[in-house]
Amino acid sequence: MQCGWQEKAEHGMTESDWRDMALLAFFWLGYFVLHSALASLQVKSWVALHYPERMPLYRLSYNILAAIMLLPILWLMVRNPGPALWAWQSMGAWLANGLTLAALFGFVKSLNYYDTQEFLGLRQWKSRTQRVEDQEGFHLSPLHRYVRHPWYSFGLVLIWTRDMNAAMLLSGMMMTAYFIIGSRLEEKKLVVYHGDAYRCYMERVPGLIPLPWKSLTAKEAAALVSAAERSPERP
Repeated sequence: MQCGWQEKAEHGMTESDWRDMALLAFFWLGYFVLHSALASLQVKSWVALHYPERMPLYRLSYNILAAIMLLPILWLMVRNPGPALWAWQSMGAWLANGLTLAALFGFVKSLNYYDTQEFLGLRQWKSRTQRVEDQEGFHLSPLHRYVRHPWYSFGLVLIWTRDMNAAMLLSGMMMTAYFIIGSRLEEKKLVVYHGDAYRCYMERVPGLIPLPWKSLTAKEAAALVSAAERSPERP
């Protein structure tokens, strides 16, 4: 009986496969650079200064653009998947699929603790908000007591529990790197927004991978949220 994963690749990458992977990497890199640049305080501040009337639509437009930019990348992955590398087998497949379902359940459950309209940009558009910073205040869901970026953590589980071809492996490695780098960039903004309370949070809770010895109790989380609400540090 086989367990774990089964290696699938019988032939090496062809020259055409390498060209396809290089093109896919180029598209991913362009996506990450543009996605991060448009999310930066510098770009948003520039738009707010020169085109304040467009700020209410900024977050909504950002999310729509991010979704549209993914389409050619997904098309490349489907059109040029490259050779199959491995597939989860037997008990390994049960474990991988179980982790996938758990991550999906956790993601759906976490939506109860987010202001979805704020995240999508609908609230800013409806209220004609022109401020640069995000309007949702600092809050810590039960998941945030164990990891600072639960959505990124769930994303990593979804990526690395799938069967792998060359395109998926390359995309998985690049997305993992972006989650690590992107979370650091995001936290620079959160420190600006929430000051010492968020710095303390970063010291107490890991970023992407939960660690049993680093977490917050419900009382400690509530104290940090209260401290952030009193913080005068805003852009």
